[in-house]
Amino acid sequence: MASVNIVLASAQQPIKTELRVLTMPDEQIMNHIYVTHVHPDDDNFDEDSLFAIVENILKHATVVADNVMLGTHGHPENIHEKAPKVGFTPPLCTLRHLSSLMTCKSPGEEFAHKTTLSILNNLSNYSWDSKAVLTLAAFAMEYGDFWLLTQLYSSDQLAKPIGILKRVPTILSRPGLQKHKKAMLELNNLVKVTLEVIQCLFELEKLSIYGTKDVPELSIAMERIPIDVYWAIITIVACMTQMCCIINDEDRTQDLSPFAQKINYTLNLLRMQITRCRRQIDIIEAYRKLIKLLQTPTEIMEVFKALISSKDKPLIDGSTNGVANIDVLKKKNVLFYISALDITDDDILILKPIHDGIRKENQYKIVWVPIVEQWTNELQKKFEMLRSKMPWYMVQYFSSVVGIKYIKEKWNFKNKPILVVMNRQGTVEHPNALHMIRVWGMKAFPFTTTVEETLTNRVDGIVSVLFDIHLDVENWIKQEKYVFFYGGKDNEWIQQFNKKAATLANDPVMKDTKISIELFCVGKGNKGEDEPNILGHFWNRVESFFFSMTHKKTEQDIVTHKKTEQDIVTQEIQKLLSYKTESGWAVLSKGSRLVVSGTGTTMLKVLEEFDKKKDLVREVGFEICFKDLYEKIIQTGRHCCRVDIHMNAGKYPEHIKCPECPRIMETYISYKCCHIDGPMNALH
Repeated sequence: MASVNIVLASAQQPIKTELRVLTMPDEQIMNHIYVTHVHPDDDNFDEDSLFAIVENILKHATVVADNVMLGTHGHPENIHEKAPKVGFTPPLCTLRHLSSLMTCKSPGEEFAHKTTLSILNNLSNYSWDSKAVLTLAAFAMEYGDFWLLTQLYSSDQLAKPIGILKRVPTILSRPGLQKHKKAMLELNNLVKVTLEVIQCLFELEKLSIYGTKDVPELSIAMERIPIDVYWAIITIVACMTQMCCIINDEDRTQDLSPFAQKINYTLNLLRMQITRCRRQIDIIEAYRKLIKLLQTPTEIMEVFKALISSKDKPLIDGSTNGVANIDVLKKKNVLFYISALDITDDDILILKPIHDGIRKENQYKIVWVPIVEQWTNELQKKFEMLRSKMPWYMVQYFSSVVGIKYIKEKWNFKNKPILVVMNRQGTVEHPNALHMIRVWGMKAFPFTTTVEETLTNRVDGIVSVLFDIHLDVENWIKQEKYVFFYGGKDNEWIQQFNKKAATLANDPVMKDTKISIELFCVGKGNKGEDEPNILGHFWNRVESFFFSMTHKKTEQDIVTHKKTEQDIVTQEIQKLLSYKTESGWAVLSKGSRLVVSGTGTTMLKVLEEFDKKKDLVREVGFEICFKDLYEKIIQTGRHCCRVDIHMNAGKYPEHIKCPECPRIMETYISYKCCHIDGPMNALH
């Protein structure tokens, strides 16, 4: 029974299996190698000089090896050698120690892995690229030494006995070459690939000066460097083992094929990453060059060529639908209409009167620049459809990465259309004239910031600017009538307000005092039907007027509450803009002058209580009576104000002062889908 127990106990012992590191996930390998690494304490180590020497050795050695084994006639003397820095002293003791760690190890993945971890532990204070080049240098000493002796063995008296000790005659003999030729060729090819991998690592290190913010691909590449270094070192260890097996004429050798597969994969990945990094770096360099050029432009054509890069992307004349030479822009003022492809017919119609107006001058040209990151057949069809509606010039399939980057970062393009006005010298006269064009049209010609400031300074009320949306309204304003403009999302409130306001307008007291009051519901027709086009046009003008009024105010003015002549108008327009999200709102004006404006709740309450005060109209007048009641009602409770502004509409003010109180408004971010392209099909 005792013997049986012993047998059973023996059977329960686990069977030791070899570690299969070559199929181990990268994450698992990272766990092994990260514990060996500490922050480098010797930043002054000259790995560049050491790598220059290693490259020289291995390039010569691999050529000699090919000549010997393949019978080729490569000339090592033609190899371009790199020179280390003057006075460079190689870390000989470290290299000898690393060589001893790798020499005469048993073949196999597990031994190679353990040796690699031992090397990493010994080099824990070095940077990752230094670890790789130090290990390669230790191998190069041995590999270079062997192939140097093959050249000198037959002609140098000192080299002959050393060569015998190194077993050079045995390896170079016909039987030795026949036996080990395949293994030596595999070894030599693997040395070349490993050298190239470490060259790539050094190249990535040099590219890192650009930073991962400007070159995002660098971040991916740099994260992989530790694992890339691991595969380089374990491959070097395998090469050293194979070299020892060949020199010692052993029957059992290191199988290099799985290491070759891994290191070739690593090399291909590094090449791809470097290519991507270089593409991004090329964009950065071109972008810097473009910025420098546009800082001191001399002529519009110079700017156009640099920005648009239309050499292979022709300029299309919308009036003839034919290709136009870019010389048509020479010595012209150019209005760059910049948009994505999701623009509407209304967006295009805004510019048509401008195109007709400037055509007579012949000193101004409109050029549409469509911003598309990557063109597809579908997007090209959409472009063709849109361009058929435009009578001005346009850039066909615009795709300059640098130009798009500049337009987004320097001209604040955020998918909503903008109109950058540039004079014939290539200087920007207005960063986005589209806002003032929506408000004033051709009255804003020639669309400079100076003209915009003049127009906004002349505004003594917002009614004549924003409410000229109907012929009746224009007549009422000219006749200096009182007008209630109202609207909102709540149809029930609209009906209530309409009823109360109509009752007031027809009140005998109003008739006796000859107070004429008209009503206009923004976004509703005479029969109460929705008019979304008018409503959308109205709020676009309000928002555009807001941008025109606020872009010239400095942030310091807003924060310190510095008063300007246009503060009242700015406050009125901002207040009106805040009503866009309300269920109801109303504005009372007299002619072009705004009397009061408020939310639906406030204005409806004023109308409800006005009936009790209407007799005062005979004594103090309608306007004073209405305003006094309005002021008393809003004092009982202030309304929380909210202003929604498209973040994509261009450069917007970072700080906005509340139109109801002197505080700076808080900023929130919300997301809203406007269903520009219509309802989506249901997903199944």
